[in-house]
Amino acid sequence: QVQLVESGGGLVQAGDSLSLSCAASGRPFSRYGMGWFRQAPGKDREVVAHIGWSGSSVYYADSVKGRFTISRDAAKNTMYLQMNSLKPEDTAVYYCAASFRSLTYPPREYEYEYWGQGTQVTVSS
Repeated sequence: QVQLVESGGGLVQAGDSLSLSCAASGRPFSRYGMGWFRQAPGKDREVVAHIGWSGSSVYYADSVKGRFTISRDAAKNTMYLQMNSLKPEDTAVYYCAASFRSLTYPPREYEYEYWGQGTQVTVSS
């Protein structure tokens, strides 16, 4: 079992920055890859970014490439998402997820076994 708890969401203006955290507990942190997904109202959940178990491999959706940075800190059992130059279209509930699988790219929801409860990010224009 892996327990995931997101934090850091909030209301910001377009162009601002925000940092999300995902604290993990349970199985050894270095044994699984982790990802960030988001779901906007009326839309399907979509992958935002993924980071491999060692932190050496990362994936970004085209919509966030160059603006968002995913990272993980094994000493703190925590994954992060630094979001810069936020846009109103980034408004969504953001979820972190853990996967023990070898992923396809882009990563798919079903490839993640564990999910956090989500944190709301709202970007006003």
